[in-house]
Amino acid sequence: MTTSTWTVRFLRYRNEYLASLSATLCIFMVVCTNAWSSPALPKLLTEPNPPVSITANAGSWIVSIQAIGGIFGMVLAGLTIDRLGRKWPFIASALPVIAGWIMIALARTSVFLYIARFLFGVSYGVAYGIVPIYIGEISSDGVRGSAASLITVMAKLGILFEYSVGPYVSFEALAWLSMLGPVLFLCTFAWIPESPHYLLGKGCTDQARESLQWFRRSTAVEEELNCTRKSIERTVSERGSAKELFQPAYRNNLIIVLILAVGVQMSGMQAILSYAQTIFSQISSDLTDAEMSIVLGAVQMVTVVLPVFLVDRVGRRPLLLWSGAGSFLGLLLGAVYFTLDAVAVDVARFGWVSFVGLLLFVVSYAFGLATIPFAILSEIFPKNIRAYANALFGILSGTVIFAVVKLFQVALDNVGAYLPFWVFTVSTGLTFLFVFLYIPETKGRSLDEVQEIITGWRKKQHSKEVLGVDHVR
Repeated sequence: MTTSTWTVRFLRYRNEYLASLSATLCIFMVVCTNAWSSPALPKLLTEPNPPVSITANAGSWIVSIQAIGGIFGMVLAGLTIDRLGRKWPFIASALPVIAGWIMIALARTSVFLYIARFLFGVSYGVAYGIVPIYIGEISSDGVRGSAASLITVMAKLGILFEYSVGPYVSFEALAWLSMLGPVLFLCTFAWIPESPHYLLGKGCTDQARESLQWFRRSTAVEEELNCTRKSIERTVSERGSAKELFQPAYRNNLIIVLILAVGVQMSGMQAILSYAQTIFSQISSDLTDAEMSIVLGAVQMVTVVLPVFLVDRVGRRPLLLWSGAGSFLGLLLGAVYFTLDAVAVDVARFGWVSFVGLLLFVVSYAFGLATIPFAILSEIFPKNIRAYANALFGILSGTVIFAVVKLFQVALDNVGAYLPFWVFTVSTGLTFLFVFLYIPETKGRSLDEVQEIITGWRKKQHSKEVLGVDHVR
């Protein structure tokens, strides 16, 4: 696509792009809170006269408690999104972030840090619960993919911001500078219209028409309004319940959700991002731990475009397999390095190998494990129970993230970095094996076709069990 074509495309859809950019500033806002721990914890644990004195164990609680807040945030988003709309719960998600940064900047006791991190988690859950839905509802078919990709771009930008700024400013200054996220989000998104999809669902046809006209930059929106209205009516008539999710017909679908949720998070990405600077301080390199963190953030930023171009061309299954294999190899390099270091082998000359391994892990994780599970979830469940499946995935992921991030620091202090890295390596290897054996290719297949494949797997298992019983008899 030429530059002039891109320009024409942007001008045609500029309101949709601007709205998506403004909405995803919320993602930048909440991911900054998540990445904050990497540069902030070393300031509290290693620098003289920190504003808040904490132990390593307290530091692990400060990091991990955000995951618990995230579960509450996802539940809150689910309860409010159809009652209060997309826009105002979205805007309200900035308030806990603002309160949290103020608490951190003024904190003189760790209690405020715990409260702030929990509040950050609530906002994180609300943001990720609403942003994909809002962008999906306001975007035209032709730009929905590129608009949604801004979610990942802004997330990586938030990580890069904290990694780049954090090591070079004081603990208090980092909190005040991080306030840039909610300020930018509120100053831009407050003027963006509510989702026309939500307004139609509430019977506010005139407001929905005005909203859609602003997004499409056209007054000729009646046809799209009618199509959206019919879609809403159909969805209401087909609405399912959480109980349907646990019916025998979806047993194998649930197994896929369980394994993906646990397997993806057990790869340790959240722990590595949260403790990046602490991990890099144990690697021998010409770069400082802060500089290695910046390189990590920059590499993540560059690789965010890969899934956008590959997922619908290569397919879900091949990307997951390549991602799993690359992640396994990268983690293995790190695990071997830290193991040799723990048994007093001189590895000073090979610190770059471990660093390259972590970069390989980050790149590999980005183009498969980070994104493909969400695409698979949307394709293995009927639309009427898909929201419940996504909620289950989110709750399972949040629980595993909490455990992994909390126990990482414990293992680091009491055993060594090699233990969690071997756990991450083995878990990623098992996830690769599961994907190879059981995850079907869903690209280009209808929901019915995917369900037939998964049902066929269940019937095959059942027939083997029956044959086994007969043979015993």
